[in-house]
Amino acid sequence: MSTLLLNLDFGEPPPKKAVEGNAKHQKFVKKRRLLERRGFLNKKNQRPGKVPKPHAEPPRKGEGPRVDGTWKVPPLAKKKKTAASSSGSEQFLDKKTVPWLTPAPSQKAGSLVAAVDLLGEFQSALPKIKSHPARPRKKGPQKNAAQNSTQAHPESTCSGASQKVPTKMVAIDCEMVGTGPKGHVSSLARCSIVNYSGDVLYDEYVLPPCHIVDYRTRWSGIRRQHMVNATPFKVARSQILKILTGKIVVGHAVHNDFKALQYVHPKALTRDTSHIPPLNRKADCPENATMSLKHLTKKLLNRDIQVGKSGHSSVEDAQATMELYKLVEVEWEEHLAQNPPKD
Repeated sequence: MSTLLLNLDFGEPPPKKAVEGNAKHQKFVKKRRLLERRGFLNKKNQRPGKVPKPHAEPPRKGEGPRVDGTWKVPPLAKKKKTAASSSGSEQFLDKKTVPWLTPAPSQKAGSLVAAVDLLGEFQSALPKIKSHPARPRKKGPQKNAAQNSTQAHPESTCSGASQKVPTKMVAIDCEMVGTGPKGHVSSLARCSIVNYSGDVLYDEYVLPPCHIVDYRTRWSGIRRQHMVNATPFKVARSQILKILTGKIVVGHAVHNDFKALQYVHPKALTRDTSHIPPLNRKADCPENATMSLKHLTKKLLNRDIQVGKSGHSSVEDAQATMELYKLVEVEWEEHLAQNPPKD
């Protein structure tokens, strides 16, 4: 038999596993570089490991396979912003828009771990959204506003009919001169009004419409020089009535002052210290007696007024009248609440 000689090369072929491993490594590197260029993967956050091959998209017209056997990945379509999308991170996490986020099925056990690692790298590269804490609701002072307003005005907490007395109460005193036949007609020459605390609200000399016959300086304190720049009666009267209207008016024998003003004040708003029985009882005087302002002031306030030859001071008399009223204010107002005066 003839001998057949075969020229066979018995050299060892290259290991398939090494070649396949190199090809997979090259694909992974190319994919990773593509993700790094597009900003979806940071180099620092990269973890070593095998990444499964993503789903290959069908080739488009005019495109062909690359040298390494992979298809060119087309640029991602930009999704329009809508009111429903609150941030850009929702667009990147949409698997329908970004197909390479879904790992390809593999029978290897390590492919699941690699897919989880790759998804974690993508999520770490996304911007973090800060959530603003809910603002706490303000509580408190709105409900207690009414209580604070009453505490700020302690005077308005008086019981009974005197709740609004301090802000709507004045004391008045007038000085008169003699006009008419033999000076027997009393005409207004000075008027003073003070508030509940005794502060002066009005103090003016008044020029009577008639010729002055008797100045009555011994009692009124009015002299000729006081009438030079005095306020005319009509002007002074309108100014005074603006102050008195709607207020409680305190006076001693105040009906004489109203007569000089040619004015009638409601009795329910009038307090005459010459006809207050509790005041007379405090001064140890008969309840029905009409006591002078000078006597009551000396007896109850231990102060001298209307002394000397210079005449009376209407400001001093009005302040003394208000202080006398305050001594019996609560008792007298309770009496008037139960027995209101009739006009």
